[in-house]
Amino acid sequence: YASHSLHMIIKNSLPHRYGRLPLLDLVSAFWKSDWIRATVRKKNMSGNILKWANEKGKFVRAPSSFRNWVGQQQEFPAEKDRYHLYVSLACPWAHRTLIVRKLKGLESVISLNVVDYLMGEKGWRFNAEVPGSTADTVNGFAYIRELYFMVDKDYKGRFTVPVLFDKKQKLIVNNESSEIIRMLNTEFNELCATPEQRALDLYPAALRQEIDAVNEWIYKDINNGVYRAGFATKQEAYDEAVREVFAALDRVEEILSDRRYLVGAQLTEADVRLYTTLVRFDCVYVGHFKCNKKRIVDYPNLWGYLRDLYQTEGFGDTTNRFHIEHHYQESHAQINPHRIVAIGPDIDFTLPHDRATRFSS
Repeated sequence: YASHSLHMIIKNSLPHRYGRLPLLDLVSAFWKSDWIRATVRKKNMSGNILKWANEKGKFVRAPSSFRNWVGQQQEFPAEKDRYHLYVSLACPWAHRTLIVRKLKGLESVISLNVVDYLMGEKGWRFNAEVPGSTADTVNGFAYIRELYFMVDKDYKGRFTVPVLFDKKQKLIVNNESSEIIRMLNTEFNELCATPEQRALDLYPAALRQEIDAVNEWIYKDINNGVYRAGFATKQEAYDEAVREVFAALDRVEEILSDRRYLVGAQLTEADVRLYTTLVRFDCVYVGHFKCNKKRIVDYPNLWGYLRDLYQTEGFGDTTNRFHIEHHYQESHAQINPHRIVAIGPDIDFTLPHDRATRFSS
């Protein structure tokens, strides 16, 4: 009976031309069929973010796949209207690139498309009907995954944003946010909108060693730390990650007690990289990722620093709370199975702060 049932299940899953084959031949045809390949592919590429946890329940972020560099490679010269950014307003990594693009006055140089906040089984999609999102105006794709497969039909990695895309060669230049923001900082200087934006250097040579050192532990314990806590699948993994998050926030609170910015007396990429996590923290990470020991508003220096940055051009005007809050709570069904979006919190990032006067010397 079991053999007959298996035979019928497999037979009904294949085209009619396979109907008269013996069971063993049917099994072989079944596993080679387009149907099973598509089913397995869909399963492997689904939106299950928890599959990135290892056997100890720890979330492990996969490295970015495209690491070319505008300006430093002959095939990717810095040119106006040649490059295109694909971003999500919800994603903290993509948000970095939006901030630096704005700070450097490159909006008319590098074009932009924004995906829908909702990430489904096929990943990021384009949906011009959602406020703040756009269609794909360059390639006409429905999903970011199509862009990756156009460039590499055998691509097996994650379909992430941001993506810096070369419209002329139809190639992905880079999908690593930390490298994209450094390209935007230096490689397009001749094309910046104003002399002030051209002169702005978020990664000055004199501060690079200190910036790199700060970036390293802030990425591990805060930027990625909230994900390690939120995507943990075992208590021990969560406990380790969340403790590191708050130990690092305490460390930043101390640093900001005697200086306006993280490194030196000026705004740097270290501030950009920290901001995109801080502005999401109380809105999403406290509840959704269980990082609820303290809120950013409970840290006097961090809270003032966050308001200072939010009120700086390029930061608050690239921050979209609707996309942020709805993305995390609607997309991560493994964490929030009913996809209910919380009503709060009430946070006013425009409240006055004393950072500028306090550290004016």
